[in-house]
Amino acid sequence: MQSESKEPLLNKNSKAIIVLLISISIVSLFLLRNLFFQSNYLLKSFGELSVDPEIAFKNNKPTFLEFYAEWCEVCKEMAPKVSALKDEYEKDINFVFLNVDNPKWDKYIRKFAVNGIPQLNLFNRQGKLISTFIGKQEEKTIKESIDQLEKEEVSGEEILNTEFSVIKENKNHEVAPRSHG
Repeated sequence: MQSESKEPLLNKNSKAIIVLLISISIVSLFLLRNLFFQSNYLLKSFGELSVDPEIAFKNNKPTFLEFYAEWCEVCKEMAPKVSALKDEYEKDINFVFLNVDNPKWDKYIRKFAVNGIPQLNLFNRQGKLISTFIGKQEEKTIKESIDQLEKEEVSGEEILNTEFSVIKENKNHEVAPRSHG
């Protein structure tokens, strides 16, 4: 008879442990949701926060131009860094964000030979291309180049990291094929 009374007790303990683990998991996901979804939200908001490129190249301010896509994992990873740079420098520098999946920006994609994303281009006040970064970059590296922009120093550097996303062919809109490297 004792074994019969222990079995329901074990079931109650097991159920309590399972409920506790599920509760902890749900609470953890709720508390950490910003870490999981912040990058996606930032990427989606980039287009809305962007200065129009036609205005940016004519208003006598340096320009930070980023080509990105919402599906790009490296873009998602870099979004918080880019957002922090925008917050720090947006008074002095134009920030332009162009989604490579939008056919509206195809002219700029071809003009700046974008075939890997994220691609960051930095321009001086006169609209001359100073630096190009392709792929995952450290915030410090980009910040140093931005600081050089403000000093009007010309480096003409291109920094390529092997961690980047190849641009996918846009099946929704007929566009000229691009090099995929």
